[in-house]
Amino acid sequence: MMIHCALRQALAGLVACVAFSVGAQGLRLPGVPSMAVAPVAADASQRSADYIVAIVNSEPITNHQVRMEKLRVVSQLTQAQQPIPDTRELANIVLERLITDRAQVHQARETGIKIEEPAIDEAEQSVARQNQIDISEVYRRLAADGIPRTQFRTYLRDQLMVVRLREREVTQKVRISELDIDQYLRDQQKNQDESATGINLAQVLVALPDDPSAAQVAAAQAKAQKVLDRARSGADFAGLAREFSDAPDAANGGQLGLRRADRYPALFTDATRDLAVGALVLVRSGAGIHVLKLLERRAGGLPAASVVQTKASHILLRLSPQLSESAAREKLMDFRKRILAGQADFAALARENSQDGSAAQGGDLGWAGPGQFVPEFEEVMNALAPGEISEPLTSRFGVHLIEVKERRAVPLSQREQRAAVRAMLREKKLDEAYLTWVQDLRARAYVEMREPPG
Repeated sequence: MMIHCALRQALAGLVACVAFSVGAQGLRLPGVPSMAVAPVAADASQRSADYIVAIVNSEPITNHQVRMEKLRVVSQLTQAQQPIPDTRELANIVLERLITDRAQVHQARETGIKIEEPAIDEAEQSVARQNQIDISEVYRRLAADGIPRTQFRTYLRDQLMVVRLREREVTQKVRISELDIDQYLRDQQKNQDESATGINLAQVLVALPDDPSAAQVAAAQAKAQKVLDRARSGADFAGLAREFSDAPDAANGGQLGLRRADRYPALFTDATRDLAVGALVLVRSGAGIHVLKLLERRAGGLPAASVVQTKASHILLRLSPQLSESAAREKLMDFRKRILAGQADFAALARENSQDGSAAQGGDLGWAGPGQFVPEFEEVMNALAPGEISEPLTSRFGVHLIEVKERRAVPLSQREQRAAVRAMLREKKLDEAYLTWVQDLRARAYVEMREPPG
């Protein structure tokens, strides 16, 4: 049975962390990998109409559980703007996923994996941090859905058990050698396809109206040439885009994004085919005159030759019995308003208030590449343009206010590129090893199919 990418992601198992979303009316799990004991509440009519659809190692899976998982998967696919399979196909896929998840939980228990109470406590806190509420509010919303704390903690325990089982049975056994990396690089270079080459362009567009006059064309050419000259003299291209470009991507520094060459207009790919990374060129199109800069060129299948680094500062307030999350957010929001109004300086406020080691440097975190910060921090930071200040955000360390100062593309060394290939190959091999392991586990489990899910 073929399952498209978004559906596979929606049904993927937990790999590294516990992720939940707690809505205003209770617990929602749109981004949580399905588990056999997912805590879902049922009203009286649902319970009376419920029935067993399968038995896995003596434990039942009910039709209600299948329905709840279907709702979560549909929510994910809708958010990702992906097509949704027909109801019967989706029910069968979800049921099979619940069976394999139940088999993993059973295997984890059988092999003696234990989860200590402090690990479950930390998982509870992770739920609260991700939803930017405190733990008491998590359980208030769970109680509103009829889910007791003991049931939720059992769910967390089972998920953590499966994580440890996968780490022991799959993750720790996957190895990538230097010979694997060499072979991969040789294969990619031998099978290069120009249309599959990835390029990342940035532009400054000087727009022209339909059927422009000679004077309008001349004025646009002069403006574009001025931008080109300034860029070649070392001016920041992203800043030039924000100042001069008439394109919608101006706020993003004119970046069009890394994509296959055949997904760019032929006019752009033809003009940049022989350019070195960092070079610029003028191109005339029906929309106007474009100043193009080649930011990156990546052969199909190869890792990026450069990485985007961000220079940012932050103010961190750590939560404590004396400082609640809401109070910390309110305090940082006041800082933000004062900075934006020109009444305070970010660095000065960081030195006076931040509870991080960077406080002495005015909150300066230096240049950082992808993966250097925790995901919740990095996601917000990456969405900011240089010069912007975030709303307060909560991470596992506390509540932050982030200011992005600059961005730059830094070439990767050969060693760094090989490390990127290693990570890519490891991820691919992990996927393959995990699939084989799950299929074997599923084959060895006792499964009795009852009534089909409705």
